[in-house]
Amino acid sequence: MSQPTKLFEPFKLGPITLPNRFVMAPLTRNRAIPPGMVPSPLATEYYGQRASAGLLVTEASQVSQQGQGYQDTPGIYSKEQVAGWRKVTDRVHERGGRIFIQIWHVGRISHTSLQPRGGAPVAPSAIRAKGKTFVNGTFTEISEPRALELAEIPGIIEDFKRGAANALTAGFDGVEIHGANGYLLDQFAKDGTNKRTDAYGGGIENRARLMLEVAKVVAAEAGADRTGIRISPVTPANDVSDSNPQPLFDYIVDHLSALKLAYIHVIEGATGGPRDIAPFDYGSLRRSFGGAYVANNGYDFELATKVLAADAADLIAFGKPFISNPDLVERLRRGAPLNEWDKATFYGGDARGYTDYPTLEAAEAAQ
Repeated sequence: MSQPTKLFEPFKLGPITLPNRFVMAPLTRNRAIPPGMVPSPLATEYYGQRASAGLLVTEASQVSQQGQGYQDTPGIYSKEQVAGWRKVTDRVHERGGRIFIQIWHVGRISHTSLQPRGGAPVAPSAIRAKGKTFVNGTFTEISEPRALELAEIPGIIEDFKRGAANALTAGFDGVEIHGANGYLLDQFAKDGTNKRTDAYGGGIENRARLMLEVAKVVAAEAGADRTGIRISPVTPANDVSDSNPQPLFDYIVDHLSALKLAYIHVIEGATGGPRDIAPFDYGSLRRSFGGAYVANNGYDFELATKVLAADAADLIAFGKPFISNPDLVERLRRGAPLNEWDKATFYGGDARGYTDYPTLEAAEAAQ
């Protein structure tokens, strides 16, 4: 390696010692087995192959049928799903890895064909998102949502709590709450999607309420030191926006810190896009949060090395490079070339583009 890097140094995350500072970011792959949305045997192989990451975070897994927004995404609310995930965690642990599950509710980013009894997706306010979701093998317009009634909100919080309890039963080392990318918790937090006038709408305190209430119950269930949360202050993903994100996320992170969560996982900039899409002081979040800061979005070896050296993050999340390089840690350690990913196989399908990317060892053996 031409430059020294902290990437390969161990890091203590709550009660867990990570052997390196790589986090495999949650990556939706749409390969759960319908109709029960159970993780497949291929998922067991896929995560097992990537166990050398300091921490694996699974693809987002819905806490209820209502929380599903795309076809063939796994859940964490049924016994069958828990059993499917147990095979994944067992394999990862056999290979010396550590794995958290990301739990989500997509809110309005869904389609009536996925909802219980074909109902409308739910949202803080009845505002349809401009964009598409993936159902019936194709990208389809998002359905018109309905506003959640105040009386329904405790049930949503309870679903997240149950998801956290199920995650522990399934053998996960911890839980990451999905509070990013324009899904339900982010929809409530941001004023472009939340026009409510009750206790969950209006000022920052009210809009942040659902995210913080969910974080509190998940931390109580899984242990605060085994709970993380993903946020995306300025992303326009899924047609979400806020008129003044800095004070909103300073408030949110301040209160997450008070809960003593293990980490915040921060998408810096536009999800999967430009890092400089809007001005935002991520250092402010880093300074006010007592746990670990996981940096995400467009990181490569050079940027990760620079950010860790500046103490601007503790851990670095890599997404697409982990799709095509199960042994990403080893490849970067040796300065070896990376496999290129095949975008056509990201969502749905079989083993191709999922479990068949070669390791360095396999590629060298084949020569």
